[in-house]
Amino acid sequence: MYKRGLVQVWSLEQPEWHCKIDEGSAGLVASCWSPDGRHILNTTEFHLRITVWSLCTKSVSYIKYPKACQQGISFTKDGRYMALAERRDCKDYISLFVCSDWQLLRHFDTDTQDLAGIEWAPNGCVLAAWDSCLEYKMLLYSLDGRLLSTYCAYEWSLGIKAIAWSPSSQFLAIGSYDEKVRILNHVTWKMITELGHAATINNPKIVVYKETEKSQNLEMENLPFPPTKAAASSLFNTESKYEVVSSPVSLQTLKPVTDRPNPKIGVGILAFSPDNCFLATRNDNIPNAVWIWDVQKLKLFVVLEHLSAIRSFQWDPQQARLAVCTGRSQVYLWSPAGCVSVQVPAEGDFQILSLCWHQSGDSMALLSKDQLCLCYLENEGVK
Repeated sequence: MYKRGLVQVWSLEQPEWHCKIDEGSAGLVASCWSPDGRHILNTTEFHLRITVWSLCTKSVSYIKYPKACQQGISFTKDGRYMALAERRDCKDYISLFVCSDWQLLRHFDTDTQDLAGIEWAPNGCVLAAWDSCLEYKMLLYSLDGRLLSTYCAYEWSLGIKAIAWSPSSQFLAIGSYDEKVRILNHVTWKMITELGHAATINNPKIVVYKETEKSQNLEMENLPFPPTKAAASSLFNTESKYEVVSSPVSLQTLKPVTDRPNPKIGVGILAFSPDNCFLATRNDNIPNAVWIWDVQKLKLFVVLEHLSAIRSFQWDPQQARLAVCTGRSQVYLWSPAGCVSVQVPAEGDFQILSLCWHQSGDSMALLSKDQLCLCYLENEGVK
């Protein structure tokens, strides 16, 4: 029985325009837009090929040998070039394509045992490629395929888990399974600092925000009887907010199961603020906390501890404002001015599993398991 792969596209400006892309019996495992918004890249099952569909000319291009890995496709910020991780004859390769006509620009092999991911620097001059967690190896390539540098922090232990470029391309942050973040500089590609994630915060200069919740106090005599659906629901609602706690603070830790794959240990999410001033991280075995580091001083600045594990966080593209979700019905916003917890005004239990800012920073999309909520921020909010 063949699995059919179908992608449907609608125009927001022209509702009558509709396009269907059918991969037939090949099936689909992934689909993404090109940066110009005029092409759709479909990855077929078993990573047999990538099909590039043009919505303007209706032409089709095929790219063979894509590798099934953590992050196998990366576009430069200006959308001119695409890097693709490939696997041929039991060896890893990287191919660079020109996105205007999808012609091959460069093709070279990589010194990796099992290439796990690739990511361009924001300036499009350097491509980072890293090996699987079984070997700590970071490789940095130029646009013409030259190997600029190789970095290895340690051996004989689980290695790289996540990476993040600073918006200026001056720093590359590497999150590792040893619960540390190492920051490399763009001149020598050597480490300039190492950031640890201790379970106890002893420094009184570090601000720790702790999420608390309490039941809402409702005056029973003012409720209609029988109460409306909204009023009845409010009887069981709780209000969530942040409180500043004094040091020392012991953060909730999780004991990882090390005899199973993908243990919950190490730095699994990290991101720089758009002004290069802050770095946010999550240590997976301290799952309820977000660590915010001052990049200029290379010191811990703020810790946000929540009641539930961090699912996702993302910086506002226009300012140093961080949005966090934990699988609850609140979205949490932090900026240097403070932080707030905002209840999503949706019916039922809207559990936010991921979020995404609009490029303008005025709104964000909140996603639950089977619902989407668009959130528009007022100017009076946290800035």
